[in-house]
Formats: sequence, C-alpha cells, structure tokens
Amino acid sequence: MQASTFVGTVQTIDAIALRQILESETVSLVDVREAGEHARERIVGSKLHPLSSFDAEAVRALPEPIVLYCASGNRSNQAAHKIGAIGDRRVYQLRDGIAGWKQAGYKTEIDLRAPLPMMRQVQIVAGSLVLTGTLLAALVSPWFLILTGFVGSGLIFAGATGFCGMAKLLAMLPYNRV
Repeated sequence: MQASTFVGTVQTIDAIALRQILESETVSLVDVREAGEHARERIVGSKLHPLSSFDAEAVRALPEPIVLYCASGNRSNQAAHKIGAIGDRRVYQLRDGIAGWKQAGYKTEIDLRAPLPMMRQVQIVAGSLVLTGTLLAALVSPWFLILTGFVGSGLIFAGATGFCGMAKLLAMLPYNRV
C-alpha cells in the first residue's frame, strides 16, 4: 500500500506514515470532527478545528507539518479543499481518518464521560420512539402507528436534506454542550 497520494495541494498519508512523522518531529494534528466527537475520542495531541466552523487561515498559521483528520476521511478531505492553494507548506490528510488510525493498531485518548456521538444519540432516540409506537399500537391502539410514521418521515427528511431536527434538539441538552 502506498503511504501517500496527493489530493489537490494536500498530500494524503496513511496511519503508518503519520506515526513515523509523529515520532520524528512535532506535528500540528488537526481534528475536523465536531466538539462532541473530539471530546469522546481523539488522537493524542490533536487540536479541534471543526469543519462546521473551519477557519482555513487559522489552520494555515499552525506550525508545519499540519495533518488533518476526521472519522473516516470525508470531512478532512473537505477541510483540505478549503485550505486550497498552500504553496510549499506541508499539509497532509490522514487517509481513513481516526478509523484508519485505530485499524493500524494505534491508540487514541478516550473519555467515556463525554456524550455519545450525535448520530448514535439520534439512532437511540429514533429507535426507542419506533419501538414504543409499535408496542403501543399492538397493545393499546393502532393509532400509535402515527408515531412510528412520524419518526420514519423525519428520518427520510433528514437523509434527503441533511437537516435533522432531532439532532438539533438533542444538541440543546446540557450534556451535549461541550
């Protein structure tokens, strides 16, 4: 497997190559996931610069080399494109993100007291509502199927538009404010 490839002006590296760089020099490791994800699990020494509020100029100002990562590589790829033309600066993107890092057998910092990732919270709440609606429809009244239909419609809307109302509501809960 090749250690690195280029995506525009940002070089893509795998976990093994990143580990070698980390062992030989100081690296600006940039996590572009959201605050809750970073609080729960992160590569040791990484700094948070979420894609949702990504400031390319602030990241460009970090000491070189700069390595961007996310959960799987998608958001760090978007961040890399936001950085744009970087001239001769050393900026990398971690292929397969933190998932690739863990798959290579490298450790992460984990804080089990941090909230679950938002999508897992949405899945738990949506699944609980569907199960409750189904049980109530079977045991009490078929009218409770309206609840399962409402949740299903919300999930379809979230998938089609990228806006999840349930996630927005869950984000307001005190334990989700990092």
